[in-house]
Amino acid sequence: MGKDKRTGFEELLDIMGRLRRECPWDRSQTHESLKKYLIEEAYEVIDAIDTGNDKKLMDELGDLLLQPVFHAKIAEERGAFTIDDVIGNLINKLIDRHPHVFGDANPHEVLKNWERKKMEKRESILEGIPKNLPALMRSQKLQDKASQVGFDFTNISQVFEKIDEEIEELKQSLRDGDRKNIKHEIGDILTAVVELARFVGVDAEEALQEANNRFIRRFQFIERMAKQKGRKLEDMSLEEMEELWLLAKKELEEKPP
Repeated sequence: MGKDKRTGFEELLDIMGRLRRECPWDRSQTHESLKKYLIEEAYEVIDAIDTGNDKKLMDELGDLLLQPVFHAKIAEERGAFTIDDVIGNLINKLIDRHPHVFGDANPHEVLKNWERKKMEKRESILEGIPKNLPALMRSQKLQDKASQVGFDFTNISQVFEKIDEEIEELKQSLRDGDRKNIKHEIGDILTAVVELARFVGVDAEEALQEANNRFIRRFQFIERMAKQKGRKLEDMSLEEMEELWLLAKKELEEKPP
């Protein structure tokens, strides 16, 4: 008998089919139950990219690849579509979106034409932005879309004025003790700060993630220093911890590259 000439992808599909038949956990999954894993795997790919570790990236891309294969298998069982349909649809989209590669279109007009074609199918320019994106990322994408039709600030001074305005409104809400409005105004402040990030060409989501990482490094520095001194953080004053925080900023030399 000749050697099995199946591709790795075909073998993956066969394994997925067997898991759906024979594994109780895999058999019990639905599109809804798998949503959290799709999100988690996507973020683990991002983490792997940040580490610069190719082996880890390869591993995480495999985990991410499993998700569309899993969803497509469930859809096939429902008689909705197959993985071949997914791939075929993707191929058509890639060709359609790159007429400068697969046709003779002017590459400078491609993006403009693509956006126009998408808008012809939508009632609002804001359609198509996933509601489950991280909030900062979603806010920036919404603002990017709105700016395409001129709904935008004309200079950075206006952005700072908007931030100041929202902060004053929050202060008033705090004085009034209106909990619902406090939440509302904090949301408006965050939106205005995202607008500032967008206006100066900074990705707000990445900026906050980097700030989170700095916070972790600095706080863990405080923990190490406290341990070296034989102290517990809960027994230290805020002033003592602030002193270590400033030392952490200096020692870690966290400056942009």
